[in-house]
Order: sequence, then structure tokens, then C-alpha cells
Amino acid sequence: MRDTRESRLLLVLLIAIAFALITVDIRGGEDSPVDGARQAAATVFGPIEDGVSAAVNPVGNAISSIRDSGERHDRLAALEKENAALKARLGSDDRNASRLKQLNKMMGIAAEGQYGIKGAEVIAIGAAQGFSWTITIDVGSNDGIKRDMTVLNGDGLVGRVTTVGPNTATVLLANDPDFTVGTRMEAGDELGFASGQGDRPLRVELLNGKAEVKKGDRLVTFGSQADKPFVPGVPVGVVARVDPSGGGLTRTLYVTPYVSFTKLDVVGVVVEAPKKDPRDTVLPKKPKPTPTPTVTVTVTPSANANADGQFEQEQ
Repeated sequence: MRDTRESRLLLVLLIAIAFALITVDIRGGEDSPVDGARQAAATVFGPIEDGVSAAVNPVGNAISSIRDSGERHDRLAALEKENAALKARLGSDDRNASRLKQLNKMMGIAAEGQYGIKGAEVIAIGAAQGFSWTITIDVGSNDGIKRDMTVLNGDGLVGRVTTVGPNTATVLLANDPDFTVGTRMEAGDELGFASGQGDRPLRVELLNGKAEVKKGDRLVTFGSQADKPFVPGVPVGVVARVDPSGGGLTRTLYVTPYVSFTKLDVVGVVVEAPKKDPRDTVLPKKPKPTPTPTVTVTVTPSANANADGQFEQEQ
């Protein structure tokens, strides 16, 4: 259509009519006189929109999934690079051989549980914030560390982040009396809560007072909502003693933690939670029982024994 005076007048008229219909529709509410026309249009175009949505949504979901997967992969790759830098910084002399072993063991746990961890060194211990059992590590907010992140090492659960500075953070250790973590029994669904007792074993209250538990059973973290402060599946410890059930609602266990809280050096802060609960897969392999040696005694007849096995009396 050529741009003539008549076409411009027609365009202005159509715009005016459109505004008038919109005004009438808004003022009419549910009794709008154009509601019937709108419903008819929805009947005609609705199936078309649904079809387009059904065709596009899987593609959109797939793209979103690939993007999320890519972002996670990039994040984990960056963490691996940072941990490799820490490994290089530790050096390779005899003094640091133990620390390298700790770091390698910790990376193994991270791989088993699919945890994205930020490696760190313990630079101080003590009651920096008034806690009885704390450590200070050499990573902070500048490294992506936040409050209520899980801290582990190559043996298991170390604690949780409580205070964060730009370049350092304070970790409350799992054996502190103010520390509590939800636990799950190995190969089962018995849940409980473990509390620190200083240099004594952890105290665990199982929710099921009649739970079948024995010495040597193992526990992992149950996990928290949104994975803070605890991610699931981190090894906690081994049952050392079970209190006799007194018919109460709970049952008390005493658990030897995997981590030696007086020998902490290299730790990892979990900055990327696993996509799926690892359950018991992060626990170390159970040691194979040592076979009991058997001793066979063979009696050799002496020269003085007769054929019937009796000894002859010497003359």
C-alpha cells in the first residue's frame, strides 16, 4: 500500500478503535463485551500455541541442561586447577611428602562424592571466636568461601565454616561441644544427630530407640537442606560403643571419628555440592579380616616305641 493521506487516516482510525476496545474490555472486567471474541480466539490459537510450546520446551530444557552441565564442568575444572596449584605450592621435598599424600587422599574423597572442593592449609588453631575447638584456614570470601560450608579432609568430616574474612576463614571442628550434625548409618536408613565431646568420642543420638546397631558400624553425614551447612555422604566415624537400650525414644552411640582433630594440615571446603546423594560410596573400603593361622603338631615315634605305640622298658 502506498503511503497516501487515505492510508494514514485509516491507520489512525484502526489505532483509535483498538484503544477503544481495550478501554471497554478493562472497564467491563469479567462482563466485558469482547470476552466472547477473546475466548473464540483462544479456542482457535490455543492448540497452535500448545503445539509450538511442546516442540520448543524439550529443546529449551536440553539447552538449559547442557548449559548447567557446562557451567558445573567449568567450575569443577577451575577448582581442580586451583587445587593443582596448591599441590605445586606444597612442594615435593621430604617435609611436604605427607601433605601431598593428604591432598591426594582428599581429592579421592572429592571424586567419589562428586564434591567440588577448594583446597586450603590450616594456618592457626585455637579459640579465635570464643570456640573451644577451631582452626583458621588460608582461604576466604575472595576465594568463594561462605559461612556454613562443609569442611573435610582425606579421612572425613572436619567441621563447618563459621566466620569468613577476605582471605581467611574460621572452621568449627566436629568435636566441639557446640557442634551438631545429622548422621545416617551405613547400609541403612537409621538417622541420628552427632555432637562433639572434645577429645572424647562423638555422641550420637539415634532417632530409633530400638535400632539394631553394633560396634564397628559406620556413619556418614545425612546432609542439610540446600546442602548447608552439611553436604551428604561425608564419612563421620565408626561406632565404638552402644549404650544398652533402656526403652527410651532414642538410642545413644559413641563414635570414634575418622578425622584426627589434633593433626589437621590440609583440608578442603566444599563449594560445589554433589548433584546426587553419594550415600555410603565415600566410606573407605572395609579391611579384609586377617586369617587366623592354624598350627598342626606332628608326633614322630621315638626309637624306643614298639609297633603298638608302647614304649619298651630299657634293661
